[in-house]
Amino acid sequence: MQRWIARGVLPARRVGGRWRVAFDALDAFERGAARSEQPDRAIRRLFVANRGEIARRIQRTGDRLGIGVVVPPTDGPNAVDLLDIEVVVEAARGARADAVHPGFGFLAENADFAEAVIGAGITWIGPPPTAIRSMGDKVAARRLAVGLGIPVVPGYDGRGQSDAALRRAAEAIGYPLLVKPAGGGGGKGMRTVRTPERLADALAAARREATAAFGDARLLLERLVEGPRHVEVQVLFDRHGAGIHLGERDCSTQRRHQKVVEETPSPAVTAKARDQLTAHALRLAAAVGYESAGTVEFLLGARGEIFFLEMNTRLQVEHPVTELVSGLDLVEEQIRIAEGTPLRTDQATVNAALASGGHAIEVRLYAEDAEDGFLPATGRVERLDWPIGDGIRVDAGVDAGDEVSARFDPMLAKVVAHGADREAAIARLAAALDRTVVLGLTTNLRFLRWLLREPALRDGQMRIDSLERIWPPDDWSERTRLPDVAWQAAGRRLVGESWGGGWRLNGPPRIRLAAGDEERTVELAASGATAGEPLLAITADTVHVDVHGRSVPVRLAPAPDVDRAARSAAHAHHEGGSVEVAAPMPGAVLAVHRAAGEDVEGGDPIATLEAMKMEHAVVAPLAGRLAELAVRAGEQVARGQLIAVIEP
Repeated sequence: MQRWIARGVLPARRVGGRWRVAFDALDAFERGAARSEQPDRAIRRLFVANRGEIARRIQRTGDRLGIGVVVPPTDGPNAVDLLDIEVVVEAARGARADAVHPGFGFLAENADFAEAVIGAGITWIGPPPTAIRSMGDKVAARRLAVGLGIPVVPGYDGRGQSDAALRRAAEAIGYPLLVKPAGGGGGKGMRTVRTPERLADALAAARREATAAFGDARLLLERLVEGPRHVEVQVLFDRHGAGIHLGERDCSTQRRHQKVVEETPSPAVTAKARDQLTAHALRLAAAVGYESAGTVEFLLGARGEIFFLEMNTRLQVEHPVTELVSGLDLVEEQIRIAEGTPLRTDQATVNAALASGGHAIEVRLYAEDAEDGFLPATGRVERLDWPIGDGIRVDAGVDAGDEVSARFDPMLAKVVAHGADREAAIARLAAALDRTVVLGLTTNLRFLRWLLREPALRDGQMRIDSLERIWPPDDWSERTRLPDVAWQAAGRRLVGESWGGGWRLNGPPRIRLAAGDEERTVELAASGATAGEPLLAITADTVHVDVHGRSVPVRLAPAPDVDRAARSAAHAHHEGGSVEVAAPMPGAVLAVHRAAGEDVEGGDPIATLEAMKMEHAVVAPLAGRLAELAVRAGEQVARGQLIAVIEP
């Protein structure tokens, strides 16, 4: 009622410290609310200001509701720049859309974009611009939470942004600490700093990422909470003052502050903690006049402490797990709210649905190499098989034949499982991942299969730093070695590409193959598939072999030459030879930290690359002299391209 009074829709007068509402005013308001059951403005044509799996996800709901959905192209001559407000609004106008859904990422949490959409006379499917601004600024959000009595992590959110001011604040907070961008979210730009001498580099890197991702270089500092859980609460608010929560999600399994696994309900949240978390979330959202779907994120300490983190004023990537347990379609709820329809359910009904809704768990399938520092990967999807079955849901953004570039976020799909309880949901998801096939580019599928079987995850003990401690296992290289049957299968497919087809007098054919850094001479068995042969995808000169979920490209080994032999010897022994430093991923060169001729120590940064909104420092593998520097800031490099040459 206080929100209705504050918005001016319910007449009232203040008497002392209370508001007084006349009975006839309440009756009139109730009659008006009943009339508002019909949409103020029905949505018939919806423009999705996004791409990939979330665009397809929104399209599914639009199709079911009979709403025309327009997804703009992001490649080719008619591509729409999803980061340009004017271009996107003009594209929505050109499509004759009467509503815009921003999805997540890109401009989804940009208040200026929301205002531009509304100013163009188009319905905005999301919260009011004022709420986006209030929650999008982490500094303002922290201060609001404190004013509402919601605990926050101790830290610094002052106006002084010089290195000196932040250094003084860091000394007051104490190490270890966390450097965070003041704007945006999703873990981008965050840096953990454990010692004072690392602070300057962390501040510079965080500013670069924050400016690139959010156009806002401001930073805040927080005391590092060691080993916490990451728990968030999904809320829904309509335009008539009503708000509900849809329970919590546990997103503690992360790498580099990016979520990998999400589930609901959280295995760590007690009934008492749930009441506190949901009350905090509803109070915070109500305070900013929230509308639509939103998520309030918290840290849960080892002793049960609750700290507010931030609010995401959009649909979350992990919303499918909430949908499977609650039975609600959150995209439909967003559309209905934007039309002016009151919430179609209440908290008691939702609580009952959650109590009987079982458990849901989701993994994010990324185009990245989990076995090489989670670096992003690119390539063409040559084969794609998704799992199907009871309790399985796949929200995918790629098809076989698609080219995955470094332009966008590396998430390819979400694989989700629902079961009667947590154990059943995890077992169902693990089996689904075993049936998933992605060949042609490197993904984290093999890593996900391993993760779903790890005791820490199965026992519900994962925290945001758990992966740093348990991944990779010590015997990973042995467990994932390319098996003989895979070499044989690839060799049989490639034998026609070799001179003479591997023919030998009085002996079976023999062929020299290369897979990554490994080369092997393979003596081919009789033609025909053998037992246990892996799944393959074949291109002109490459066989992509499925090895426990990882796509491994196998090619004919290049002919030997003196230069290649010398480089290999230098890499292996460092005995007086120069060592080449190559780009570990495709991307843009953000900065070059050394000059040719300088001496470097092992671990010194040479250059910083950026791809898929992630930075990576390329460091010297050993001490020596930088004999050659092959890149400049601003250049694009391919994976494996020469960065520098070091002479020991």
